[in-house]
Amino acid sequence: MPTHNIVSLSGGKDSVATGLVAEALEVPNLQGVFADTGHEHELTYEYIHYLETVFSFPIRRVKADFTEQIARKRRYVEVTWRKQDVPESIVLAALDVLHPTGIPFLDLCIWKGRFPSTKSRFCTEELKRNPIIEQVFIPLMTPGNMVISWQGVRADESIDRRFLPECDEVGGGLFNYRPILKWDVAAVFEAHRYAGIKPNPLYLQGAGRVGCMPCVNCGKDELREIGARWPKEVARVREWERLVSLASKRGSSTFFTATNDPTVHKRDDVDFKTHGIDRMIEWANTTRGGREFDMLKMLDRADAPNKCASAYGLCETYQKIPVSLIDDAVA
Repeated sequence: MPTHNIVSLSGGKDSVATGLVAEALEVPNLQGVFADTGHEHELTYEYIHYLETVFSFPIRRVKADFTEQIARKRRYVEVTWRKQDVPESIVLAALDVLHPTGIPFLDLCIWKGRFPSTKSRFCTEELKRNPIIEQVFIPLMTPGNMVISWQGVRADESIDRRFLPECDEVGGGLFNYRPILKWDVAAVFEAHRYAGIKPNPLYLQGAGRVGCMPCVNCGKDELREIGARWPKEVARVREWERLVSLASKRGSSTFFTATNDPTVHKRDDVDFKTHGIDRMIEWANTTRGGREFDMLKMLDRADAPNKCASAYGLCETYQKIPVSLIDDAVA
């Protein structure tokens, strides 16, 4: 039976380790696939290009397209919102931004009129899972073919993943395979070192995970690093909050839900201008439940762009300080 082996590559440590396993096993018809969300850090895009030069298999890039969904949303706003007596100013503001931008993450949020959250992570399905299935897997799932989806999933990442099987059948000749399910994080980086592949440089700059920048699951320490190191990413999210708010019936949408901010009370009037990305980064530099600024961390923040800050102890291994340029980390 013809077999196609597809490795999902995000540019993160686990997906790269999975690709290394597949490459070492010399499986047939091997290729990688990178789902471009349009919300990745520029270093991740450069790192994917780097992987294309070091892996022996090709890496295909796919993107979600929400043109049809946005067109339906426009019609819904024009007709239904007006029937619901939504203020005309809000209707016109929504119609003004309801046009595809070509940036999958932003277009998804404009269509939904909101950002994903920790409790409603529609981003993974819409931006990664569906495009890969529709554009890569389904064309290969013809009678007599077997498609194996290699997934960089580890059991110690979360409760949900702890009980996943190493291999399972999806149907139609499609199987999921998780070769590093039982690996710990040290083994993942050891695979990089053994193969002579440098990790994504973001891991040397305070990032605990690599993917969306930032991710809706971003922790406080990581958010503080983002604010200190990458003001351009913060500015981009700030602008996206404005655009998605215009596409929202309530006229406001924040990247991080207000429930993530411990200083917000139920009676507060939450708005993207007052409770947006800037407020969350300000909170990330506080201690004692957001009641006072952590001065030691503020001092570290001032020097952040010039420091290695690996959450995985990689700085001594790679000895690349400063790590502000990708050439320092993957050259």
